Amino acid sequence: MERPEFYSFHNGEKAALPFSQTEYDTRLMGLRTIMDAHGVEVAVLTSMHNIAYYSGFLYCAFGRPYGLVVTADQAVVIAAGIDGGQPWRRCACDALTYTDWQRGNFWRAVLSVTGTARVAGYEGDHMTLAARQAFSDTLAPRDTVDLAPMTMRQRMVKSAAERDLIRAGAAVADIGGWAMKTAIREGVREIEVAMAGRNAMELEIAHRFPDAEYRDTWVWFQSGLNTDGAHNPVTGRRLQRGDILNLNAFPMISGYYTALERTLFLGEVDDASRAIWEANVKAHELGMSLMRPGIRCSEITREINDFLSARGLLQYRSFGYGHSFGMLSHYYGREAGLELREDIDTGLEPGMVISMEPMLTIPEGQPGAGGYREHDILIITDEGAENITGFPYGPAHNVV
Repeated sequence: MERPEFYSFHNGEKAALPFSQTEYDTRLMGLRTIMDAHGVEVAVLTSMHNIAYYSGFLYCAFGRPYGLVVTADQAVVIAAGIDGGQPWRRCACDALTYTDWQRGNFWRAVLSVTGTARVAGYEGDHMTLAARQAFSDTLAPRDTVDLAPMTMRQRMVKSAAERDLIRAGAAVADIGGWAMKTAIREGVREIEVAMAGRNAMELEIAHRFPDAEYRDTWVWFQSGLNTDGAHNPVTGRRLQRGDILNLNAFPMISGYYTALERTLFLGEVDDASRAIWEANVKAHELGMSLMRPGIRCSEITREINDFLSARGLLQYRSFGYGHSFGMLSHYYGREAGLELREDIDTGLEPGMVISMEPMLTIPEGQPGAGGYREHDILIITDEGAENITGFPYGPAHNVV
């Protein structure tokens, strides 16, 4: 039997994608403009976020490489045979399937589109050393260009269609938040509250997006000591009266991540905790008031730092005050050039989507111990910012 290294598998009809063909064509035009500006003849993208952004296909690697090869007149997803016809059905371009009957077939499929001795672009923040070596050995490029910073910059400003999807995600997160708040009571385990929120969000996503794929929506619901880290997993701890609680709802819609995060208390909140909570709420409100075109991420960070420092709380700050939203997830993607940190000088522009999420962590054994976090998502407009998060925050609303 003749075993191919790769082949076309156009199985079934093209599926409905998150965005129109025009949207994907516009994104590819933007990429080709970047390529032209840097003399790149062919781009080999390998990350989940860039492949999904430019083609619509969100892969599941499971130890296998995936790619999107873009030239002046072609865009081709390179996917593993284990996926059947799904990559072709769920992409806005062409697709090739590589086989696993011999090593290196992924790169042979890539080579069939790129050819050799060309100026090739790649993602320096994603390729492993092994992949980078295979890229060089197989394609023998005349020169190489790291496209990761430029593609990230393109993704930072969201189209109208992206903003609509992100608004829907924020609304779904609110629904997950209410489902969790309803499930909170003494004796209930963190996992039970988390499941209530996740189930509510997945059902709402399926209602709003009947043609989508459903994957990766999740919740972190934390209590007591488990609130000290923003990304602490859910446990089986049972809730007790007086507990500090963190509600974290993360709906995923076709690779687009949105979030809702809130501090709550069960039954009652002591004076020391209330003082910390109210200070963090004021920092949150200050940060949101600063969101406008032209202001730099570092400027926003500095103003919130000054606010917390004046109250003797800056040493309890856990991380930066917010980050970009769009095609990203807890295990792929990051528009690191749009984060509210001291070392990021990016200026905000209309169409950017960014969170405001200050967090203070007070160590165990001190008055007010626990992690305090509020999180809203804002879309930068011509005049200021649109807050698309609706779930209320602060002691007036979230002592359950």
